[in-house]
Amino acid sequence: MIHALKEHPEHFNNVISGKKTFEIRKNDRDFHENDLLALNEYDPEKKEYTGRSCLVYIDYILDDDQYCLPGHIVMSVKPCGVDKRLHFDPLRDADYNYCYRVPLATEANNEAGDTK
Repeated sequence: MIHALKEHPEHFNNVISGKKTFEIRKNDRDFHENDLLALNEYDPEKKEYTGRSCLVYIDYILDDDQYCLPGHIVMSVKPCGVDKRLHFDPLRDADYNYCYRVPLATEANNEAGDTK
């Protein structure tokens, strides 16, 4: 499953730099390990999308009311790229180390990041 989500610029930049490796969200979309998140940079001041996006893979979910607000989860995420040369299914058994690379964001005036 792919979930499209808004991400504020400061958090988006930390995701694509590799510094931020988690998402804390209300679990209103029935997130599961192995799902993908399409993070779309959203500027709350301008109330519009910037045009940058990246794809991350949910590696682990912490769903425990002792550590999370009720109804919320912490997701461990890893950047996930798609090789343009191949039909690539990130959910099949694959070399995920190949998929995890940063940065993967597309710039509004730039094509998606290079492949391998």
